[in-house]
Amino acid sequence: MHLETIILAAGKGTRMKSKMPKVLHKVGGKPMLQHVIDAAKKAGSSREVVVIGSGAELVTEVISGVEFVLQEEQLGTGHAVLSAKKNFEQAEGTVLILCGDTPLLTSKLLQDLTEAHEKSNCAATVLTAKMPDATGYGRIIREEDGGFGKIVEEKDANEFEKKIREVNAGVYCFDVQKLFGALEKVSNDNAQGEYYLPDVLTILKDAGEKVSAFTAQYADETLGINSRVQLAAADKIFRMKKNRELMDSGVTIIDPNTTFIDYDAQIGQDTIIHPNTYIEGKTTIGEDCAIGPNIRFVDMKVGNKVTAQFSYCHEAEICDGVTLGPYVHIRPGTTIGENVKIGNFVEIKNSNVGKDSKLPHLQYIGDTDMGSGVNIGCGTVTCNYDGKNKFRTKIGDNVFIGCNTNLVAPVKVGDGAYIAAGSTITKDVPKNNLAVARARQTNIEVWNDRRK
Repeated sequence: MHLETIILAAGKGTRMKSKMPKVLHKVGGKPMLQHVIDAAKKAGSSREVVVIGSGAELVTEVISGVEFVLQEEQLGTGHAVLSAKKNFEQAEGTVLILCGDTPLLTSKLLQDLTEAHEKSNCAATVLTAKMPDATGYGRIIREEDGGFGKIVEEKDANEFEKKIREVNAGVYCFDVQKLFGALEKVSNDNAQGEYYLPDVLTILKDAGEKVSAFTAQYADETLGINSRVQLAAADKIFRMKKNRELMDSGVTIIDPNTTFIDYDAQIGQDTIIHPNTYIEGKTTIGEDCAIGPNIRFVDMKVGNKVTAQFSYCHEAEICDGVTLGPYVHIRPGTTIGENVKIGNFVEIKNSNVGKDSKLPHLQYIGDTDMGSGVNIGCGTVTCNYDGKNKFRTKIGDNVFIGCNTNLVAPVKVGDGAYIAAGSTITKDVPKNNLAVARARQTNIEVWNDRRK
């Protein structure tokens, strides 16, 4: 079977009340349109043509790996498909037509639909779903023998037709040449004055072609998103499905209702995810970890046996055996080595922390290369910015840095060095030296406080 796809993504999505095109709003951390494209590819589509209109420039900035066709005026779904006619002049076989605002479509559903279409030798097959509330959808009108009759849009439906719960899911398979031949005959004689794609089914049927309907097993997979409320509902469905998949693979999720894991995230066996945890982007987490509560990981690479709580970490790497938190901020460009212990109120940015090092509490480490076995005292700060440029601090292995130390970069601290508490280090500290950089204490006897 040769399968190609047209995805309709030209609508503005007025009810979203957004400056951003509707199809770019995210479900499970990924734009709705990207979900649809990915489902088509996994279903066997060899080419995806996306029809864009409102916010076209934004769509082309975010989405790649497809062909784009501009629909100059939004005159209905039939007109949108017709905009892609030139892209299919030489095409043969089956074309799958999808909407860019149906993010819950699965590749399995699309595979089942296209296979049923091919086996039935139809000119067209429409995907239907039985909705508890069919408001807003085109209704499927069946013939007496149960076969496909026609589709009636809600705005054109009578009271009897509006009670029908089987609806048009907005997904179709067509013989590609028969599709574009019939599209030329579609009129806009309806309540909206638009060219409806479903009218193609009636045109083909009247011409003696075979048209069938394929009903989705799970209606939720066909949901179209037209408002922020529907977006939230789809996101919840997706995330619960993702959580179930992870639990089935050996991940413990204490409370799925308060755990939010994105589409591309991966988590290893026997890891425990505690409540109020957000795992976003392309984060990967290893095995035997304890993550949360109150964690936000964004595009993180996390090793095995990591413990983390009450922290925000993004675009960084945490190696095996690390203990993290509470109240830690790991910023981009950071690598935390094996078995490092990072305590409360610590911020690390664009730095490398060597294995077995300890940062127990109240530190800022920025633009630093730190060796292994280092102990950083409470209140230590790397002073990496002079108001114009950033500079790096280099700390060797087995260094002991006392509390309330300022390391004014660029500066190097050699292996095995010690720095006395309260020091401001502006010069390199050689290997195994003790650095003391503070004024000598003076006690003034019988001090008379004139303020009293």
